[in-house]
Amino acid sequence: MPRYKALIEYDGTAYFGFQRQRQEHPTIQGEIETALNNLAHQPITILGAGRTDSGVHASGQTISFDVDWRHGSEALQRAINANLPADIVVLQLNQVSSTFHPRFDAKRRGYTYRIYNGPVRSPIRRFTSWHVRQSLEVDKMNQAAQQLLGWHDFATFGQPPQGENTEREIFQAQWRREDEFVLFDIEANAFLYRMVRSLVGSLKLVGDGAWTVEDFGRAFRSCDRSQSGMVAPPQGLCLVSVIYED
Repeated sequence: MPRYKALIEYDGTAYFGFQRQRQEHPTIQGEIETALNNLAHQPITILGAGRTDSGVHASGQTISFDVDWRHGSEALQRAINANLPADIVVLQLNQVSSTFHPRFDAKRRGYTYRIYNGPVRSPIRRFTSWHVRQSLEVDKMNQAAQQLLGWHDFATFGQPPQGENTEREIFQAQWRREDEFVLFDIEANAFLYRMVRSLVGSLKLVGDGAWTVEDFGRAFRSCDRSQSGMVAPPQGLCLVSVIYED
């Protein structure tokens, strides 16, 4: 049966994360599988490159699925989108090798976290950013973030989705300011559960002066989950890229 690879974008506000759940909670996987089931008239299971949490968004999620479809990839993409809710869409779709796996074949994953850094809350930004009133010192946040680059044990900032290995390789970790927003771009070979949001919550403490750069480094090196700062709220996080060898 042919295998397809799809690039997915979604607004995660209304969903209990990407992964299908036993309870009758709406999930991204559940909505896409329902759309495929309606087209194929049989159960279709999708695989994802990452399992985003409740309220987390994606502009670059990758999935794969097997389906017997005889009308071409473009027609399949249009048909799936016609059956999806307005907050989920297939951006690209193509047929791939039957051995392709969106999670295990991925070499890097990239996330962006958005902080709305202003004195007054913004109702139209509340589902896509974390409102932080205090002015943040981006230079100090970047000094702390540079400690993350390379291979390290990130036990302070998350738990492994399976097994016990908490070591990961970080290729990029940088803050930037765009108008009233402060954004954090991070790219790694893989991430621990809630790792990015824990990093953001801890680095925010450096930015607002509650922690020094050295405080962050000590917490990082402790490999103690209790030493992490707060877990930043989910709505500011977006999975922006999944990179493969091809």
